[in-house]
Amino acid sequence: MEWRDEGIIIGCKKHGETSLIVELMTPKHGRHLGLVRGGRSRKMQPFLQPGNRVEAVWRARIDEHLGTYQIEPVEMTAAKLMESAMGVNAIQLLGSHLRLLPERDPHEAMYSALEVLLEHLDQPEIAGPLMVKFEMRLLDELGFGLDLSCCAGSGVRDNLVYISPKSGQAVSAEAGAPWKDKLLPLPQFLMKTSNRECSVGDLADAFYMLGFFFDRDIYYPRGVKPPESRVGFLHAATKKWPVT
Repeated sequence: MEWRDEGIIIGCKKHGETSLIVELMTPKHGRHLGLVRGGRSRKMQPFLQPGNRVEAVWRARIDEHLGTYQIEPVEMTAAKLMESAMGVNAIQLLGSHLRLLPERDPHEAMYSALEVLLEHLDQPEIAGPLMVKFEMRLLDELGFGLDLSCCAGSGVRDNLVYISPKSGQAVSAEAGAPWKDKLLPLPQFLMKTSNRECSVGDLADAFYMLGFFFDRDIYYPRGVKPPESRVGFLHAATKKWPVT
């Protein structure tokens, strides 16, 4: 068995005295692991770091095996990511999120979103909203997507300001008024029909809203704790948010 694909490193684990198990996110083969022999050498370690873009050839005798990678660097971004708290927390959070997807299951949309996010991690006012949209797409991929098309109560498509915690569907201001204390906020920058830019408060509201659904539908059923890097990313992004 053999394939060739581009990929972004999302994790590395020591194996034996000299090798690494490298975890890639690829467009055609999804999240995929492989052994890199000699990966802990001085020559290879600098580019076998989370966040770097690489070209990879994977080989194995049969498809079910771990297999081995032959990896060549394409774009070295890991060092830049490690320079800031936002970059460190972002790559850790992205890795945690992508591990929620089945291994070796292609998710080209998630790979594209990962590429775009990594390109903007030096701009918190862009990276913050992109992370929110990455999480929304991930919920879709996992089968727990939110419905922002119309109001869950009345069916109207205007003035949607809440999310129902039960259905994950938008709720209008009028329909939700009697139960507003029990509904989740719906930041307007997430609406396709809105021109509102994301503020620090909007970003915090979006993380709170999405965190509810991740906790209820994904983390709790799987018996895992939410990644600490999610809180770290939000704190780092809002701390560096430009003053307007």
